[in-house]
Amino acid sequence: MTIEYIDRPEQLPDLCKRIQQEPWIALDTEFLREKTYYPIFCLLQIATPDWVVCVDPIALPDLSALFSVINKPEITKVLHSCRQDLEIFYKLTGEVTYPVFDTQIAAPLLGFQENPGYAMLVSNFLNVNLSKAHTRTDWSVRPLSKDQIQYAADDVIYLCKIYQMMCQQLKELGRLDWLEKDFELLRNKELYQISAENAWLKIKGRKRLTGKQLSIVQALTKWREKTAQVENRPKNWLIRDDLLLELAKLQPVTVAELEKIRSINVRSVKHYGRRICQLIEEARNLSPIPISDKTKPVKKTATQEAVLDVLTAVVRMRADENSLNPVILAARKDLEKLLFDEEDNSILLGWRYSMVGKELQGLLKGQYSLTLKEGNVLIKDSNL
Repeated sequence: MTIEYIDRPEQLPDLCKRIQQEPWIALDTEFLREKTYYPIFCLLQIATPDWVVCVDPIALPDLSALFSVINKPEITKVLHSCRQDLEIFYKLTGEVTYPVFDTQIAAPLLGFQENPGYAMLVSNFLNVNLSKAHTRTDWSVRPLSKDQIQYAADDVIYLCKIYQMMCQQLKELGRLDWLEKDFELLRNKELYQISAENAWLKIKGRKRLTGKQLSIVQALTKWREKTAQVENRPKNWLIRDDLLLELAKLQPVTVAELEKIRSINVRSVKHYGRRICQLIEEARNLSPIPISDKTKPVKKTATQEAVLDVLTAVVRMRADENSLNPVILAARKDLEKLLFDEEDNSILLGWRYSMVGKELQGLLKGQYSLTLKEGNVLIKDSNL
């Protein structure tokens, strides 16, 4: 298949016309993020079974007309592990690209492990081993070589084939519509908007902090996120996560005290030292945003552990019936959330709810009961 490279404005109208005629297109991006906070959009690959195109967003900074067509709701966008791609599109257009078919999300319904890599799918579906020759390519450097363009285009060429094979297999199993609610969740704008106020929720180890320490981490992470956004620098270049915890415990309030911390770099002290100390001193006198009780680990009783074992058995039974990995259907942590009536639970969404979530809820509420018959586990309606 001939790969068309688009880097001139006059080439875009024809591409837009071709896309409008398609019911679906495969998309992928190449970007850099090692030295910036925001991804640098370097290449957009688009393919159908009949043609493939690489669009150069560096040569063509105004792609509004192209994305107005790509974002049309009557065109399905096929991607693999689409979150970062959709983040780039959202930052570029201010709109969430939809509808989307994510092959990584769909793959477990065909017996694959959770979050399978693209190379694994290509190997399993097409018996092709992807080249790793340009894994570390700097995609911002121009001109791109013929081999680099082929490498980038291969991703969407194979994606087209995988999508068609997936759809056929999912239709045969009667599972294609199971994915609708999972894909609908990708339309949530909050997935692509980074909140500085909530950045502390991603810091591992926060649950072990005391009140003052937690307040300091919350103040520093908020400042770090905003500063990294303004300067467009990776946030860990300012202060690493482990150093945030160390600062919360040591609580330096002067630059001299800050300099004595071995793990802090000279640049951070020089550029941000006074501000860091000021934030620490202010935060020591503030009450922290409380950690929700639902985020704290709960010590379970022997009875609760037994209930979880029962729920796990039901999950394994339903997974076996549908030739799925039980972990894909519901992990232990998901069952714990269900037991303690927590929100934000994948068991209560989409196809998982239909397959097992509704039953598990019914068991917990006493609406269903378990019984053994001839060595088989049966679930019965308690009202019958």
